[in-house]
Amino acid sequence: MIQNYINGVLVPALSGRYLDIYEPATGKVFTQAPDSDAPDVALAVAAAKAAFPSWSQTSQQERHDLLSDIAVRITQQLPELAAAESRDNGKPLWLAEKMDIPRAASNFDFFANAITQFASETHETTGNALNFTLRQPIGVVGCISPWNLPLYLFTWKIAPALAAGNCVIAKPSEITPLTAFMLGEICIAAGLPPGVLNIVHGLGHTVGAAMSAHPDIKAISFTGSTRTGAEIAKVAAPMFKKLSLELGGKNPNIIFADCNYEKMLATTLRSSFSNQGQICLCGSRIFVERPLYERFKHDFVAKTIQLRVSHPTDPQAKIAAVVSKPHFDKILSYIALAEAEGGTILCGGKAAQVSGDAYQDGWYIEPTIIEGLAYDCRTNQEEIFGPVVSIMPFDTEEEVLHMANSTEYGLAATLWTENLSRTHRFTKALETGIIWVNTWLNRDLRTPFGGVKHSGVGREGGFEALRFFTEAKNVCIEYTT
Repeated sequence: MIQNYINGVLVPALSGRYLDIYEPATGKVFTQAPDSDAPDVALAVAAAKAAFPSWSQTSQQERHDLLSDIAVRITQQLPELAAAESRDNGKPLWLAEKMDIPRAASNFDFFANAITQFASETHETTGNALNFTLRQPIGVVGCISPWNLPLYLFTWKIAPALAAGNCVIAKPSEITPLTAFMLGEICIAAGLPPGVLNIVHGLGHTVGAAMSAHPDIKAISFTGSTRTGAEIAKVAAPMFKKLSLELGGKNPNIIFADCNYEKMLATTLRSSFSNQGQICLCGSRIFVERPLYERFKHDFVAKTIQLRVSHPTDPQAKIAAVVSKPHFDKILSYIALAEAEGGTILCGGKAAQVSGDAYQDGWYIEPTIIEGLAYDCRTNQEEIFGPVVSIMPFDTEEEVLHMANSTEYGLAATLWTENLSRTHRFTKALETGIIWVNTWLNRDLRTPFGGVKHSGVGREGGFEALRFFTEAKNVCIEYTT
């Protein structure tokens, strides 16, 4: 049974209510999590406020040591955490072992070290004055993370907030809460002081809303849907809370005929269907220069058909279960919409059957490729967040730039070309926060992460995260010579 982690101990929701947690691979309930509400958030905030004076005064070295210890403990428990993540989320076990849990450990390790290198500005001013900027923790902050990369993104928010000296109220997704609960157990074992980190489980419209509205939570870092981000901003912005919102994406993958073809094809397969397409950075709109289009279509479809759809513990599984029944239904509804909009299903397009009686009620969808859609139809404009991509030919740079920039989103883009001048033109013209050229998901934790337009506000990662979780205070001292 999953519990809240408040003031250093594991506790149920004050109401005593629980939410059923489903295993996507089987479609069955496998555990329960607290159905918390505003009183639980208030209890966590009180604990965090009590802990803040002491925690904010700890040295950078003390915070480094504690966060580093948590990173080591995550690594030591990698098999257990990966198994839990795979069961909770539906992703292949090998993917959780290779990507999700190692990255969670890296998040704590990176920010443990980054805080010891974090510096602010000093300016010597004409007239015998010196300006220097203090970077001080905000106080109690809120971190709300999504279900697609549960521990990976949960720790990416928590680690910099703690490193900067804040106390944290954290809400994991109610769909995938298991590894967040296990992180609470790890923090207890590591000796993190009570109240420094508090993990409150529950629904977005109860726990998330209470966090957004609580006057003592001074900043909110949220990753999730654009719609939910707008609701948070509606409440939090008039209260003058700091906001970092990493929201939806409908990312273009632009392929020119001069690309490194084999590398592009292998990477595009991965950028289309990794984690069942449930990564905000996946390239769901694939634009291919016309001379290459037919060759690409033939090879891409052939490679996609070969992807094994299977249960998460199958080591050969490339596509496993999507996260929930409502999301399963949503993805299938968009495939039906694509056909209604005139699209042709080149492969996939329906629920997948996985061998084994235990998995007959699981939520599996075949990787799907659609062609023949207008660039501005709903299927190509709205976020599907599943193993579904559309492919479209283009003739000119101007045409593909217009199509790529046509959505309300602006998170990421991928560009395939060996032309350096074209690379510079496109990286300036694409309306996105992140651009990969001849690669995908090649992440350096030092770099800023975030989008433009409806894909969000603010940046995460590296020193950008530490700047977000601190307040700048300028000090000007005039001195005599």
